[in-house]
Amino acid sequence: MIQALGGFFTYFVILAENGFLPGTLLGIRLAWDDRSKNDLEDSYGQEWTYEQRKVVEFTCHTAFFASIVVVQWADLIICKTRRNSVFQQGMKVTWWFCAFPYSLLIFAYDEVRKLILRRYPGGWVEKGNLL
Repeated sequence: MIQALGGFFTYFVILAENGFLPGTLLGIRLAWDDRSKNDLEDSYGQEWTYEQRKVVEFTCHTAFFASIVVVQWADLIICKTRRNSVFQQGMKVTWWFCAFPYSLLIFAYDEVRKLILRRYPGGWVEKGNLL
């Protein structure tokens, strides 16, 4: 329940930061998904095209998922003990860091890939990475 609350909170914060306050979201789905409606007004009078709305919507979906993952980190930690406080029990997180260098490797790899894409547009890297 708390995980869902964290996810929905993030979802609504993103929409509010983009001009769609929670009170205006009720009943907006038909207009939101209408491909021909390119002048949907937000809470501040700004008009949104279909493509712009979908970018915000997909951002909300991604952030919702990421929020669930972050909240699950707490579940991982609290499952360590049944009665003792985590602070009383203590935690050895030695094995948690085994994969950390691989996380850095993924970031480095992707940044190099993007650099090559920018420097050599239309090259073999771009043709092989049609994502």
